[in-house]
Amino acid sequence: MSGTMEGVNDMVTTGDGATTEPARRHRRGDTRQRIQDVALELFAEQGYEKTSLREIAERLDVTKAALYYHFKTKEDILISIFDDLSKPIGDLIRWGREQPRTLETKQEVLRRYSDILRDAAPLFRFMQENQATVRELRIGEMFKHRMKDLGLIIREPDAPLVAQVRCISALFTMHAGMFTLQDVEGDIEEKRKAVLAVATDLVTRAHEEA
Repeated sequence: MSGTMEGVNDMVTTGDGATTEPARRHRRGDTRQRIQDVALELFAEQGYEKTSLREIAERLDVTKAALYYHFKTKEDILISIFDDLSKPIGDLIRWGREQPRTLETKQEVLRRYSDILRDAAPLFRFMQENQATVRELRIGEMFKHRMKDLGLIIREPDAPLVAQVRCISALFTMHAGMFTLQDVEGDIEEKRKAVLAVATDLVTRAHEEA
């Protein structure tokens, strides 16, 4: 996915040139980003199909003309949000492919992916609750390809089947944990760390079995 937004998911670069996890997004100052945030809020509140550009403009307190300057349709808004999410995932996949296939690399991939999921939680919630829309706009297919590429980094293709299932389950655990733990009492960050710990344990066991 190609589009990006100014000021969103800026990647932090270390002295050796490696890209670390995306920085937390500071979204309030940019009109395009505000449109995306408000649109996602409305999609979550009343559903994607029932949300109009007029309602998005009203929530933003701007004219429809001002909204059209950035996006012509609500589909454009949603796809742009997903495109922006794709950039840090793509950066992570490229980074992972350049690293040695060690356990440390796989664990670091999971840690960075956990940070990406944290920053994109509203979008993942939308994808979970609006699967028909996601399929219709081909977002689901695009995301599936990203997950396949990510999975190829953390699992060994010639590993025993059980080990490969553990790696696939690790990614599923990270996605499912964002939603299934919402009703569990506790600090959000602590729950994220717990999900990451489980996913890391699965990949660690798979690596030892390979």
